[in-house]
Amino acid sequence: MTPPLLPEALPTVLVVDDEVRSQDAMRRTLDEDFTVFTASSADEARGLLQRQPVSVILCDQRMPGMTGVTFLKEVREQWPETVRIVISGYTDSEDIIAGINEAGIYQYILKPWAPDHLLDSVRNAVEAQTLQRQTSRLDLELRTSNRVLRQRTATQMAQARSSFGFDRIVRAPGSPLDLVCAMAERTARYDIPVLVLGESGTGKELLARAIHYASPRLTGPFVVENCAAIPDSLLESELFGHKRGAFTGAYEDHPGLFQRASGGTVFLDEIGETSPAFQVKLLRVLQEGEVRPVGGARPVPVDVRVIAATHRQLEQRVRDGLFREDLYYRIAGITITVPPLRERVADIPPIARQLVLDVAAELGHPGATLPDEAMACLVAYPWPGNIRELRNEIARALALHDGTRLDAAAFSSRVLQGRAAGGADDLTAAIPQSGTLGERLDVIEAMLLRETLLRHRWNKTRAAQELGLSRVGLRSKMQRFGLDKP
Repeated sequence: MTPPLLPEALPTVLVVDDEVRSQDAMRRTLDEDFTVFTASSADEARGLLQRQPVSVILCDQRMPGMTGVTFLKEVREQWPETVRIVISGYTDSEDIIAGINEAGIYQYILKPWAPDHLLDSVRNAVEAQTLQRQTSRLDLELRTSNRVLRQRTATQMAQARSSFGFDRIVRAPGSPLDLVCAMAERTARYDIPVLVLGESGTGKELLARAIHYASPRLTGPFVVENCAAIPDSLLESELFGHKRGAFTGAYEDHPGLFQRASGGTVFLDEIGETSPAFQVKLLRVLQEGEVRPVGGARPVPVDVRVIAATHRQLEQRVRDGLFREDLYYRIAGITITVPPLRERVADIPPIARQLVLDVAAELGHPGATLPDEAMACLVAYPWPGNIRELRNEIARALALHDGTRLDAAAFSSRVLQGRAAGGADDLTAAIPQSGTLGERLDVIEAMLLRETLLRHRWNKTRAAQELGLSRVGLRSKMQRFGLDKP
């Protein structure tokens, strides 16, 4: 059985008057809406206030030993939240008016008072007290929220710098990336456009993100758009937005990426793939600092920093008439080139180890390790797809391999052979273009021997069986080609 709801407590009123008839009259007037206490003197009222919280005090001005205004001054100091009302005759008005501010009197009521007027006055006083309490609470909550927000913002900024800073770009000591990161970090503090060049998969977006979080715009959003992944007709709407009814399917206004990124950074990846027609519109945005949504009549101001990236040689595309020269100079305030992985071989081991940790956690293979033999294979491979290809190779190996030790045999044949993928002509591409037939066949034989040994973890018996050789014959060929276990 559901218990009955308890009635809410009524607001409390204290009537201070030395005349009992006046006390009774005010009690009868207020009894239905309030809990009424009475006192015949200031001493009696003071004792009651020490025991009982009171919302409103109705105090007569003329009392033995102390006037109402004097007593209410004391109440203001000790019980400041209590609303104070004084009741008096005409002859006391000047004294009350003189003490209103000092005693903090909410209202004074002249005798003879009307019951409805008295009731409304007390109701208004209670409402004023409630509003004052709510205002004080909201003010406290606002101050607390602002303090928490500032602390949270500072924490988020520190976490963002820690997660996306230049120190998080994995590389070996003395890596060519050290100079790249130093230049990017110096560039980050200035609000000028940056063009990042480099092959696909080299980490251009990672560098752009580090620039954003090292810049004064770090508290703003960092938004990414791959210009090569969207047709021009949709790219304009995605970047600049559109108005309702601008085209079929535009059922509501859509703020573009530039508007959503206002105050932050826009990263335009593969900007070299955009058409000349779109380049004209993008140039206007960068020059004027405003976008015109598709179907919109008025431009919308935006405040963004643009970082663009491409794997293309934009200067050559400018000469070929495929990229606007004025847009090129607009986005290339500072140009930073990220070298490919094959030009920074020393970075492969730390990057590979970090990728093993990350991918293993994603796939549920914690504790996976890369032994030296497997690392030697990764270092020997040229990685035309750069870090993206390296990540895919590690993910493939972890998915197909049992155990935590990621041996060389877990990797694909092209990595084991140390040659890049290129379709059906991989083997042909690996053969030297000069030399005798025997010399060329030796290259092929050595490559196949090495791959087989790696797959069998340098177990000569199994490798010899697969190749149709005796152990003595295999050992002889290994000596001939200088194939030793790493």
